[in-house]
Amino acid sequence: MATAPTPITVFHLVVLYAAGISNSAGPENPLVAACIFGLDITHSSPSHRFHAFLYAIIGAAFAILIMSFIIALYLYWSRRRKTAAPAFDQEGNPRSRPHLRPNTGSIWFKIRDLEKATSFFSHRNLIGRGGFGVVYKGILSDGTPVAVKQILDSNFEGDEEFRNEVEIISNLRHRNLVPLRGCCITDDPDHQRYLVYDLMPNGSLENHIFINSNKHPNLSWPQRKNIILDVAKGLAYLHYGVKPAIYHRDIKATNILLDEEMRARVADFGLARQSKEGQSHLTTRVAGTHGYLAPEYALYGQLTEKTDVYSFGIVILEIMTGKKAIDTSASSEVVLITDWVWKLIKVGKAEKVLDECLVENGVNPKGVMVRFLMVGVLCAHVMVALRPTIADALRMLEGDIDVPALPDRPLGNTFTALEIY
Repeated sequence: MATAPTPITVFHLVVLYAAGISNSAGPENPLVAACIFGLDITHSSPSHRFHAFLYAIIGAAFAILIMSFIIALYLYWSRRRKTAAPAFDQEGNPRSRPHLRPNTGSIWFKIRDLEKATSFFSHRNLIGRGGFGVVYKGILSDGTPVAVKQILDSNFEGDEEFRNEVEIISNLRHRNLVPLRGCCITDDPDHQRYLVYDLMPNGSLENHIFINSNKHPNLSWPQRKNIILDVAKGLAYLHYGVKPAIYHRDIKATNILLDEEMRARVADFGLARQSKEGQSHLTTRVAGTHGYLAPEYALYGQLTEKTDVYSFGIVILEIMTGKKAIDTSASSEVVLITDWVWKLIKVGKAEKVLDECLVENGVNPKGVMVRFLMVGVLCAHVMVALRPTIADALRMLEGDIDVPALPDRPLGNTFTALEIY
């Protein structure tokens, strides 16, 4: 019985067969390759060779086209990443894509994201304007409503100081502060800066105490009381809840926003400044709004926690009276709300200064409302030493401590309206 050939025997036979073909036909003959590799090699006609050459040219051109498209697409995306608004890493180095700041949760946005959210900063989305910038409402790609503040003028010396400011704001977490969601610095020569906050649906306090309409009805006494207490708690957190203390410097009705529950949140920390604990601060540039500036700050640039207390006192009086800090309706003179309220309280006519809607129904507690008025006058006293701290003012408002008798105001024209404003 014959045995099957082994693989080695078959290999040897193939080699011998190929060698025989090669010796008889020559090593350059196509039959040699056909024998060794099992290829079906036939002689092609000239027309077949032309077609093969044509197919090769077309294939090469198609391959070049595909490679060119891939390279062009790569260059396009690289260019887009370079021109996007930069973010900054922990060392302050610019990056091209937004990311979360470590330990803060704030986001560095791309400018094209903010342009899309605000319809390219359309005028119809403009919701506020101040000395340091304008504010637009917008909706992010995930549906979140935001307020985008475009900073037009500020005390910042450069991007590094702005980043430090954002770092401070991002770490602030309190129920009565407007949370900062993120910011943006464009990559153009102007380095335009933006701050992105959560949108407060009920707008600013100013719209509710000075504009009476169906959209902004008169605030009730419980609402006004809560707003005053909320602002006091927000300031107390800035003065005592963080180290070193933060002085806002621009407390006013437009910088107090109302959320969906009509609770107050202090906004606009673009002017916030930290101060060494226990020391006052002298600044060469006064930041703030006429009517809310403490006299010592307006005249001498002396900044302390009592500067915010003065502005807070003015806000209390505006909320309780429904009148603005400065009354310029009379062409002959300028009337300060502090002078007007103090004079009537001193002669026992405190109820005369309360907003009419607070006293017309006769059900609101007049004693409590008068106490709020007295705290407002005390906080807005022209003498720094006679103002309470924001902590003591809060305790007076809540009834934990008695409100002291109102001290007399300085005689003469030491602080006239024209000197201060």
